[in-house]
Amino acid sequence: MDEMDRALLAELQRDALTPYAKLGEAVGLSAGAAHERVRKLRERGVIRRTTVDVAPEAVDAGVLAYVMVESTSWMGDSAERFADVPEIQEAHVITGSASVLVKVRTASTSQLQDVLRRLYEIEGVSGTQATVVLETFFERPVRVK
Repeated sequence: MDEMDRALLAELQRDALTPYAKLGEAVGLSAGAAHERVRKLRERGVIRRTTVDVAPEAVDAGVLAYVMVESTSWMGDSAERFADVPEIQEAHVITGSASVLVKVRTASTSQLQDVLRRLYEIEGVSGTQATVVLETFFERPVRVK
C-alpha cells in the first residue's frame, strides 16, 4: 500500500460516500483512477466494509459497557458463541487475568445484566467484570497515516 492508497483511505474515513470525482480531486487523481484504487483496496481486504455510524441513543443502545470475561479454559475457539449475543459489538481474546474482552451496547443496565447472564451460558466462562461507560470523549477509526 502506497501513500496514495493511504490518502484515499483517510478521505474515505472522513466520508465513505464521497463521490469518486471529489475523492480523486482531494488526492490528485482522476475519478476513474480513484475508483480503480478503491476497488483494489476492497479486493485486497484493506477496506473490509462500508458502514453508517449510527448514534447509539437513537436506537436504544445508549448503555455502553466493556466486560472482562474470565474462563476456566481456552476461549479462542468460542468466537461464534460470543457472536450469537447480538448486544456484543466486539469480542477480543486478550492476555492478563481475563480471557476475553467484549464491548456491549444495551438500552438499560437491566438489559446489560441479561447479557451478563447469557455470557455465563458460554462453555468455559467462569466470571465477568463489567465496566459501564459514563461518558465517551471520542472514538476514532484506525489511523492510516
